[in-house]
Amino acid sequence: MLTGVFTFSLMDAGLKGLSTRYPAIEVTALRAAASLPFLLAWIASTHAWNRLGVENFALYLVRVALGIVMLVTFVYSVSVQPLSDSYAVFMSAPLMVAALSTVLLGERVPARRWLVIGVGLAGVVIALKPRGAGFVSLGGLAAAASAVCYALSVLAIRVLGRTDSNYAMVFWFVLALAITSAGLAAHGWQPVAVGDWPLIAVVGVTGAAGQFLFTAAFRLASPTTVAPFEYTALIWGLALDYTVFGLVPLPRVLLGGAVVIAAGVFLIWDEHRVGADPLAAAQR
Repeated sequence: MLTGVFTFSLMDAGLKGLSTRYPAIEVTALRAAASLPFLLAWIASTHAWNRLGVENFALYLVRVALGIVMLVTFVYSVSVQPLSDSYAVFMSAPLMVAALSTVLLGERVPARRWLVIGVGLAGVVIALKPRGAGFVSLGGLAAAASAVCYALSVLAIRVLGRTDSNYAMVFWFVLALAITSAGLAAHGWQPVAVGDWPLIAVVGVTGAAGQFLFTAAFRLASPTTVAPFEYTALIWGLALDYTVFGLVPLPRVLLGGAVVIAAGVFLIWDEHRVGADPLAAAQR
């Protein structure tokens, strides 16, 4: 899980680099398309072609729509602010999963968890606070929108996981995401510079490898054991911001991120303590 989080952080840094030269929807298409060859190699190496069956086609379409909005808003977010700023807000997604599961899936959330969810969302507000007087930043709002789509995608995976395999959920999602986002980006498509293809390849490799590592982590150990390690993304975001982009986060981002992480870890610990089903892991 630690390696998977680090790998995804490298992918996000690549997306941030591409977002300075190409529209967010085009970066989304490139990210999905670049991962497809590696996903096909994964499926072929495990002889899993017979596990690509789909039961709920309509829900896949909903998940693809959520995926497009999630990635476009995330790419925009990291294009206008440091990775750590976006991570501090995006990590509220598990809190949103807990809240939305009550509304959409009818799952019971104890009062103590509602309290923790409220505290965690207060951490998001701290991280979203503008650098000066006025409105919150568009980058922060985009990260929040991306987190909402991520949370809704988790709920879709919970339903799809009852009938479909991980192979099917990952492959068809990435394939449909690549086709749909490329179609949406076609009108304003910017020709890809030759010098950017190595970075796109890195995004594809790290995206596919991260997906494989996440899947392996959740297969080898219980989600409540490995899920808290996803919050190490903030550490990698801080390191990449400083070493690659020369950016230093503001104190309110660190404080808000710490509150969000503490609330998320408590939710995971509380679910493990009472023996409830843990939060599902969404595919990025």
